[in-house]
Amino acid sequence: MIGLISAIILFNTIAFLMDKKLSKNEIVHIWTFTISFQLIVDLFIDVKYHGYWYFSKSIDWTSIPALTVLIPPINIIYLNWYPFRASFMKQLFYFAGWLIFIIIYEALALLPEPWGYFHYGWWKLTYSALINPFLLLFLFFYYKWIRKIEKE
Repeated sequence: MIGLISAIILFNTIAFLMDKKLSKNEIVHIWTFTISFQLIVDLFIDVKYHGYWYFSKSIDWTSIPALTVLIPPINIIYLNWYPFRASFMKQLFYFAGWLIFIIIYEALALLPEPWGYFHYGWWKLTYSALINPFLLLFLFFYYKWIRKIEKE
């Protein structure tokens, strides 16, 4: 629990104190999209197939912070600092850097309690490494779509 609380405080502090390039509307969209998407994915991988879980295999109150206030600020930081006007190579390095960060963070979340809070069933870090690029791209294109809608 210490690891989860520390991460929530750290990521939310960064997300809300950084110089924002995102509008309040974009932040709300990203936050709600992240929670919705994560709940749908976790419903299957966690609850139905027991691939991974937070704290315990059952649905419990202690998982709520991990599902609602941990990942959204990370996505806000990722999109806020994204080098949209930079060269393709700089964007590629930024993307790769975040993929490395996410894998390292997930490995830390797998530590035993009180630092870790994430547990694997049949899931492996390799699966996350393969899926994370698609998740970041999905988030990126969702953000671009929201920006397009805002301009209409």
